[in-house]
Amino acid sequence: MKSAVFCVFCALMAGAAGGADAVDAAISRGAAYLLAQQSPEGWWSDRQMPALTALPLWALVTGTNASPAALDKAARYILSTQRTDGGFYVPKPGRGGSGLGNYNTSVCLSALHAYGRAPTAALLKAREYIASGQLTGDDTYAGGFGYDKAVRRRYADLSNTAYALDALRRTDALEERRPGGRRVDIDWGRALAFVEGLLKTEGPDAGGAAYNDRTPQAGTTTNAAHRVSLRAYGSMTYAAVLSMCHARLDRGDPRVRQALAYCEKHWTLDENPGMGAQGLYYYYNILARALDAARVETVGGHAWKRELAAKLLALQKPDGSWANENNRFWEADPVLCTSFALLTLGLCQ
Repeated sequence: MKSAVFCVFCALMAGAAGGADAVDAAISRGAAYLLAQQSPEGWWSDRQMPALTALPLWALVTGTNASPAALDKAARYILSTQRTDGGFYVPKPGRGGSGLGNYNTSVCLSALHAYGRAPTAALLKAREYIASGQLTGDDTYAGGFGYDKAVRRRYADLSNTAYALDALRRTDALEERRPGGRRVDIDWGRALAFVEGLLKTEGPDAGGAAYNDRTPQAGTTTNAAHRVSLRAYGSMTYAAVLSMCHARLDRGDPRVRQALAYCEKHWTLDENPGMGAQGLYYYYNILARALDAARVETVGGHAWKRELAAKLLALQKPDGSWANENNRFWEADPVLCTSFALLTLGLCQ
């Protein structure tokens, strides 16, 4: 524990002394690692999961000097996975779904938009696919998005909803180029209602957000009236902040303020609050995206950009990669964690 604290202290000192140079060097080493792992066909990690190629592509086009040939190869692979319905995914026979179509398509759309050279028609088809996955009805899932719209059971969660809203908001302007003057969008009011329904209003988790209201990712809690509810945790609370910002709320809105108060109360970079090491690099990335979207510079006196950059510099491995010893949410994969780390460092500059 002392050595870990010392490493972060040294990274803070190095960051103070070298500033952007230290971060740039870490990004360059991380980018070199990713490029060395790319398959000859252009994909990373798993050719059946386009999102696991989209995340490295997104990271490499954001503040690195990666070769255009490598980026083009990755983009061609992703585009080759687009189905006739507009989604980017590889069908999974027997799963009862399309192969995590909503998740894959949302991440791929954001990455291809950042890449900047994908055909507009392909991106517009992807927007339509994502928008069609928003759940309707009158239950607590209404307004949200799940992993896969093709499954038989209704299901939505805050993580997939945040990815979908992020992709749709990033690519809003593309609708001006849709033929025929037609616009594709979602019901943002229902999306906001879904997110708001997951914010805790009382107790120790007040202001925090849960994954959804049925899946106890972080366990449960029981109040004085013996009512059981699902625990909030760090990464989902930042996902809620990001989603509310995309729904056009600002940091002065009471709902955003309450969520940020939870983030302040539970501020740490040593774990994903409520989840420990599970999903740690996802936590770093969603934290940075949310605070950047909310235009927040400090959290409870913590200069999050400086502290988060220092933490990531301290965690980088000698080969330039990052990886989580806890494999939940696939984070033992160094390509996934390195992509999250590079995207996060880009927001810390």
